[in-house]
Amino acid sequence: MPTKRKRRLVVVGLPSLALGLVLAGGWSAHLGLSVRDHLEAARDALLRLRTARLGSPGDSLGRTLADARWHAAEARRLTSGPDWALLTHLPLLGDAATTVRGLSGAAAEFTDVLAGVQRVAAPLMTGGGALAGGDQNRMLEALDALAPVLDRAAVRIAAARSQVVRTPARTGLDAVDRARDTMVRETGRIQGWTGAAANIAALAPPMLGRDGPRRYFLAFQTNAEARGTGGLVGAYGILTADRGRLAIARLSANNGLANSAKPVADYGPRFLARYGPGATSVLSVSNLSPHFPYAASTWAGLWQRQTGRPVDGAIATDPIGLARMLEIIGPVRLPGGETVTAGNVVDLTERVAYERYPDPVERKKYLIRIAAAVSDALVGSNPQPARLLPVLSGLAADRRVQIWTRREDEERRLAATPLGGVLPERPGPYAALVVNNSAGTKLDYYLGRSLTYELGPCRPDGMRQTTVRIGLANDVPRGHLPGYVTDRLDSPRRSHVPGSNLLWVSLYGAVGAEATGMRVDGRPSGFYTEYERSHPIFSSVLEFAPRQTRTVELDLLEPYSAAPPVVPVQPLVRAQDTVIRRNDEGCPTG
Repeated sequence: MPTKRKRRLVVVGLPSLALGLVLAGGWSAHLGLSVRDHLEAARDALLRLRTARLGSPGDSLGRTLADARWHAAEARRLTSGPDWALLTHLPLLGDAATTVRGLSGAAAEFTDVLAGVQRVAAPLMTGGGALAGGDQNRMLEALDALAPVLDRAAVRIAAARSQVVRTPARTGLDAVDRARDTMVRETGRIQGWTGAAANIAALAPPMLGRDGPRRYFLAFQTNAEARGTGGLVGAYGILTADRGRLAIARLSANNGLANSAKPVADYGPRFLARYGPGATSVLSVSNLSPHFPYAASTWAGLWQRQTGRPVDGAIATDPIGLARMLEIIGPVRLPGGETVTAGNVVDLTERVAYERYPDPVERKKYLIRIAAAVSDALVGSNPQPARLLPVLSGLAADRRVQIWTRREDEERRLAATPLGGVLPERPGPYAALVVNNSAGTKLDYYLGRSLTYELGPCRPDGMRQTTVRIGLANDVPRGHLPGYVTDRLDSPRRSHVPGSNLLWVSLYGAVGAEATGMRVDGRPSGFYTEYERSHPIFSSVLEFAPRQTRTVELDLLEPYSAAPPVVPVQPLVRAQDTVIRRNDEGCPTG
């Protein structure tokens, strides 16, 4: 869900939109002040949505939205008439008047869209409504009803955003310019969120078994040992969905799924050359690629090869995903009495378990107990939508939940959302750091990451110079760590300093990009180039001493594109620090 900054929506700065216009004098001043007052009132009402409650006495959310909608509509009415049209032709103030008119229209459209979504959602989420009351059949019907409303909302928001984009960007009035920039930026984000919500509302009913039972391979990733999609699969189970009712069975440690003598999938020669045959026959290396559908369909194939039973898709989560779910359902108690909470589940599963259980068998049993307790509690819970939706949105955005389905029509729509975990093939600025643990250690719990993407000026040949700077820190603590955490399985006969690590570091670049040089710790270094789903991949294998920080710099040439830079973040334990800088000198305009 939106952060505090996002929750300000698209009305930040709107109170000052008409300040410059009051200088026009007389009736124009009165008109400008009226527009300002209505936009200010609309802004205040929208900001109150943060505390308004759907279903509270008098439906405070509905009343607040109605208030915002009325004031925004009045601002649009006042800026749509001939008097305002006259202002748009004035020297000095004409551009500002044009932009304010565009902003007023967009604000009115935006509040009208919100009101339309609220009208459909309110009867379903309040009191004994479908989403609030736990009636699975009604819940599926509710989502079916919401999907087309959200589809239309995304289209209308896109149209409103286009209206603002066509207005003058530099009017001579800083307040107006800032408000326009905010409107363009935030409506773009909300348009994306609304489209994703529409996809989820359309996908959930069939995937939750509206038309018959569904079965999914459920993978619990341990990102203390990094893999492309997040982490090593430490445990798995089978999730069933039947008319909205969920159940989880067959929870097992990762050694419960046998290796296959033959590959269970074929993703082409480039995939085979990069990852080897084990990536489609061995669970522990099945998710080296960041493209989640590759891993998911391999898991499905391994399960079917072992049991003879197909699954309809696959779902992956990790300890941070479990922590977010515990925010919804509250603490759970294990059979021995230990309490697992949102605040301790990551530490318990990715650090404490290794200290507490030297025997890997016992440790895996402990991890399965935690996964089972959280899964059972989640399946049996009936959280309020107001608490559920923000958490689910965050899980999807951060790739803490990733989903794949065999059905092509559903997978196409799912792939358009963050839930799909897809490595996109479309062109445009792109820089994705992907780390795979090559040592067999569990030290990536302590891995720190940073990435700076500097898009430089354009050249006459349509290419632009870019630089990507990567920082990786093996922030392992001093003192003793369990051997299972520090043992180097890559070369067990060699002596290694406890806490050292070996990482396969890859940068996925923009489609059509070329690397002209790499430096590691400031010194020129070799690297090799491979390709996956049209992206060039620039890779090196790096050794890390305990508490060592290493830097990688890549000089690139990539095709110019006006599209915004995309920097996906691999879902590991610690957050990645990301900085994007863009210099469009010499680049095409318009």
